[in-house]
Amino acid sequence: MGNNITIRLSGNNLGNITAENLVKPSPEMLQLPEKVLQFGTGALLRGLPDYFIDEANRKGFFNGRIVVVKSTGTGSTDAFDEQDGLYTLCIRGIEKGQKISMNIINGSISRVIAANENWITVLDLAKDPAVQIVISNTTEVGIQYIEESIFGSVPKSFPGKLLACLYARYTSFEDITNAGMIILPTELISDNGATLAAVLVKLAEYNKLDAPFIRWLTSANIFCNTLVDCIVPGYPDESFRKTFEADFGYTDQLLTVTEAYRLWAIEGDESLAQKLSFATLENGIVIAPDIQKFKELKLRLLNGTHTLSCGLAFFCGIPTVKAAMDDPAMAQFISDTMLQEIAPAIPYSIPTDEALSFAHQVLDRFRNPGIAHPWLSITMQYSSKIRQRCIPVLQQYVNQFNTIPRNFALGFAAYLLFSKATKKEGEKYFGNRKGNDYVINDDQAAYYYELWQYNSYKDVVKEVLRNPGLWGTDLSHIPGFEVQVTQDLEALMNEGGMKVLQSL
Repeated sequence: MGNNITIRLSGNNLGNITAENLVKPSPEMLQLPEKVLQFGTGALLRGLPDYFIDEANRKGFFNGRIVVVKSTGTGSTDAFDEQDGLYTLCIRGIEKGQKISMNIINGSISRVIAANENWITVLDLAKDPAVQIVISNTTEVGIQYIEESIFGSVPKSFPGKLLACLYARYTSFEDITNAGMIILPTELISDNGATLAAVLVKLAEYNKLDAPFIRWLTSANIFCNTLVDCIVPGYPDESFRKTFEADFGYTDQLLTVTEAYRLWAIEGDESLAQKLSFATLENGIVIAPDIQKFKELKLRLLNGTHTLSCGLAFFCGIPTVKAAMDDPAMAQFISDTMLQEIAPAIPYSIPTDEALSFAHQVLDRFRNPGIAHPWLSITMQYSSKIRQRCIPVLQQYVNQFNTIPRNFALGFAAYLLFSKATKKEGEKYFGNRKGNDYVINDDQAAYYYELWQYNSYKDVVKEVLRNPGLWGTDLSHIPGFEVQVTQDLEALMNEGGMKVLQSL
C-alpha cells in the first residue's frame, strides 16, 4: 500500500488488515466478558500486563477483557475509542542470540472510561461480580495519601478513586465474603501492594467509613506486592511508524514497542496463582512468596542506572539509550555506574555473581537496536526516581566502601542542572539547553524554579542536599559528596556534558 494508507486500526477494519507476520485477535476474543478494572492508559500497562492477558485469552486460559480507567484530566480517550481499544504491540529484541520481531494486535481492552467524565460508570463497574481484578500504574507518585472525600465529586488521587470503587462494591453485595478483589499495583515503589493498602485504610478512616468495611477492605481483598520489568519506551518515532505503516498497511495511534524481555513478579502463594489464570503460562509471570530480590535487581540496576544517566546523556546531546550505548564515553559511564557502583551496593542480600549476571543482561537490553528509549522520557518525576531508586544505593555504597561513588555524584549534578527551570508557563516549568526549551515533568519543578532563581549553584547544592523532605535524610552529612557534586555541577554548566564525561 506504500504511502496511500487509508485503513485505520479498528474492530470493523480487522478483516481488511491482511499483512503477514501479524497476530490478530479472533472475533470471539473481542466478545469476552469484562473481568479487569485497570487504572492507567500508559504504554507500560499495554506492553506488559495487557500483553499477558491478551496472550492468555488467545490460548483459552483467562477469557476476560480489561476496562481501562483514565485517571488524569489531561489527554483524551479518542485514540482508544476510535480503535475500539485495539492497539499493535511490536516486540523487538534478541533472545539467546536470535533476533525477535513479533507484531500482535492486542484485543484485551474492551473500552476506556475517562473518570472525570463518567465516574458513575466506573463505580457501576466496581459493583460487577465478574470484575475481580484491579491493575494500576500511576507512576511512583501515584500511591500517596491525600485527605479527600470519596463521596460526591470524583476523588483526585488514585487511592481515593480505588477506595470509592471498593466501597461501592462493598455496599452493593449481599454476601460480602465473596466480594473481595485481587489488586495488582505495578507502580515502582517498595512494597507497592502493602503501601497502597495502608493508604486506603488511612483514607477510609478519614472518610469515617465503618469498622466492618475496613475489616473487609483488609481481609477480603488481596493487595499484592508486584514488580514489572520490561522496557516500553512509548509511542515510536516517525521513522519506525512510517516503516510499520508501509509494511503492514494500516495506521495505529496507539502503536507500542517493547523489548522481548519481560517479567511480572507477583507476591503470593499457590492459591493466588489459581485465581490469576492468566499467570499459568510460564511466559514471564512469576508468583512467589517473596519478590524482593527481583525488585531490588530491577529497581537498582536497570531503573537506577537509567535515572543516574538520563540527565548527563541529555546534556551530552544523546537522545536515546541505544544511542548512548553506541557512544564510547557514555557507554563506559553507564557500564561503570551499573557494575562498579550499583551492583556491589544493592541494599539487599544478593550474591555478587547474581547481581553482575543481571547487570550484564541489562546492558544487552540497553543495546537493543529495536528499542528507541528517549532519555527525556526517563526524566519524568526525576526527583522521586532519584529518591526511590538511587539514594539507598548511595547510602549503602558509602557505608560499605567509606568513599563516595564517583559516577553517582556526576549523575546527581546532572539531575540538579536538568531541574533548573528557567521559565514558567501556566502550570508547566521549562529548562533550557543550548537555546532549546524542554519540559520539566517533576512534582518538585516549582521548588527548583524558586531555588535556582534566588541562589547560586553552590547554594542550590547545599540547600538540596540538606532537604530531608526530598530524600528522607540529610545528604550533606556524607563526607565529600557536597564538594564533588558542586564541582561536577560547575563543570557541567561551564564545559557541557560531553567534555565533563570525557574527562572522567
